[in-house]
Amino acid sequence: MKRYTFKVYPKGLGREVYRVFTFSGESTLDSLCIEILGQFDFIYEHLYAFCMDNSPYSGNEDMHFEYQNELGETETDIPVKKLRLAKGQKFTLHYDYGDDWLFVISTQKIEDVEEEEPPKLLKSKGEVEQYPDWDDEEWDEEE
Repeated sequence: MKRYTFKVYPKGLGREVYRVFTFSGESTLDSLCIEILGQFDFIYEHLYAFCMDNSPYSGNEDMHFEYQNELGETETDIPVKKLRLAKGQKFTLHYDYGDDWLFVISTQKIEDVEEEEPPKLLKSKGEVEQYPDWDDEEWDEEE
């Protein structure tokens, strides 16, 4: 089995805000998205794509919708190991097309392990808010 070490950061903030964590190659892209969002305390409620060429809107995204590949799997329901990542390879999680969050994912290490392990946070720096201009009082008034 493979275990990956990823460094993930919001595009443009790689030195100020990032997370480094391990992730099982047996887990899916869907699970990777959920893990990244959880690492940054984001709410999982929007569409997303993994841009394997590290370029959003290039047409090379694996979209989060019910599109099935030739194996009958939804594109984001495939194990990370099937991506055939290489050390140093970068790709992007494009999350919430309205707010356009771009998380760069850098593959720092790939190891062989005996058994699947849950993700483990190795290093964390800085914070970023999903909705920095969110006003709870405004929301309460609308209800």
